[in-house]
Amino acid sequence: MNILSVVARFLSFSGATILLFLPLVFPGNCFAELVDRVVAVVNDDVITMSEVNEEGRGFFQKITEQAPAAELAAALRRGREEVLNGLIDKKLIAQEAVKQKVTVTDAELEAAFKQMIATNNMNPEQFRDQLSNLGMTEEIYRDNLRNQILQSKLINYEVRSKIIITDDMILDYYDTRYTKHVEKGGYYLLQMGFVWKKDPKNLDQVDASIKLDAKKKAERVRGLVDSGQDFSTLAKKFSELPSAADGGNIGTFQKEEMADYMWTAISPLKSGQVSKVVETPDGYQFFKLLSSQDGGVVFQAPYESVKEEIKKTLYEEKMKKEFEAWVKKIKEASYINRM
Repeated sequence: MNILSVVARFLSFSGATILLFLPLVFPGNCFAELVDRVVAVVNDDVITMSEVNEEGRGFFQKITEQAPAAELAAALRRGREEVLNGLIDKKLIAQEAVKQKVTVTDAELEAAFKQMIATNNMNPEQFRDQLSNLGMTEEIYRDNLRNQILQSKLINYEVRSKIIITDDMILDYYDTRYTKHVEKGGYYLLQMGFVWKKDPKNLDQVDASIKLDAKKKAERVRGLVDSGQDFSTLAKKFSELPSAADGGNIGTFQKEEMADYMWTAISPLKSGQVSKVVETPDGYQFFKLLSSQDGGVVFQAPYESVKEEIKKTLYEEKMKKEFEAWVKKIKEASYINRM
């Protein structure tokens, strides 16, 4: 047994005894420093409780604010376990990087940090304030960023070379996700909607200016569709309805299943056309008709327009699977002891 294992076991086993005597011997801040304990050993490295608390400070604060009182203790335990697992992975990646002689220079880290600031459209001070609001220090953020860069470099060596996305795989995905057979009499629809932001103190009334703002937004986005931009992409970006997550896809409706405003909007349309903006009980909507009442196979988007997006999705799914297998292989070859 190596010395780290001995220290870890000693701290874990005798922690209660230590706590009984330390207040009598060590005053003030010394006590706070010395009660820190090892919570995991990862090969020749250790993870302490203070590292877990610092890494998950913002996460734990969010749990504390949102979890019901009766479930708080259990939620925090699960949260600490999740953070500890993440720290274990970080240690393993850092150790593997040393083995492979992969490093991240200060210049690379600084460039990545500046890139993240630019991506978020903030200046450095605003970005640091945002980190503070999330309960994260810049030091921890940079450490996580360094680990992500290390991970990316290691993946280049160990994982990416194994990932191949073929045209057949893309076509299979397209046939499964982007086509649908609609029975005769059905109307396959995409939807976008913009709701009125009602006053919570007076839900029965909506200010005319608020209604006008919602209508203007609907008309503006409707104009983007007319200009040739993809309906589903715009729906994900702008629509304020739950269907936005699916690119506005609300599936197939029979005539009798539609609200009056929906039928009014789509009844004049031919397959592939987009409706005018119509008023609903709580906002404005417009629709794209993907199939007429004659039924048949519906193509939600042309193959060429979504080919690269599908390829990216398949690549990310494959990457995640390969990365998890790679980490699992490293863990199986490592000594990991949670305490």
